[in-house]
Amino acid sequence: MTLLKATFLSHAFDYPLFEDISLTLNAGESIAIVGVSGSGKSTLLHILSSLLSPNSGNVELFGNDIYTLDDAALVKLRRNDLGLIYQSHYLFKGFSAYENLEVAAILAKQQIDKHLLQRLRIENVIHQKVTELSGGQQQRVSIARILSKKPRLIFADEPTGNLDRATALEVMDIFEDYLRTYSAGMVLVTHDESLAQRCNHIYRMQNGMLQQG
Repeated sequence: MTLLKATFLSHAFDYPLFEDISLTLNAGESIAIVGVSGSGKSTLLHILSSLLSPNSGNVELFGNDIYTLDDAALVKLRRNDLGLIYQSHYLFKGFSAYENLEVAAILAKQQIDKHLLQRLRIENVIHQKVTELSGGQQQRVSIARILSKKPRLIFADEPTGNLDRATALEVMDIFEDYLRTYSAGMVLVTHDESLAQRCNHIYRMQNGMLQQG
């Protein structure tokens, strides 16, 4: 099943950023997008995940052209089917880690997976305020919050940037297991070539073009 299909995407700000980008992502698969800073990786991720309209081209998620949907349909799509993970965790600072997960789970009508908390090694700090946690712990809470929603598509922009090497590899194991279990897909933006190699497909952003391999 095709989860994501992008066709002839082009975008520019004060200068052309990229043009004629096309890619497809199927259920159970992952895509890594690599490239130097400023090459347009994050902008492309924002377009694919419904946060930014391209100057030209189309994005289909689950067979629907997302930039023809009304605001209510987009909100529903983001809440129920998409999971966005960034290097900046965007947690609710006045809440405990558990309360952050609880809000996401309730909105998506899902249950918090206690086994996931154990795998992320945050079960012992889950009731602490997020401001009391280290940067790495906050990042793992952020990842748990998104996976608790059970999204069909994960968009991750440097999701392991605040983690040590061993933990980053553990997180990739969790992502891979999640994709298999839920027939989900993931688009990963990363500078880490070894993490990119863990994905099913690798695309390189260079000189305004996206090339596979």
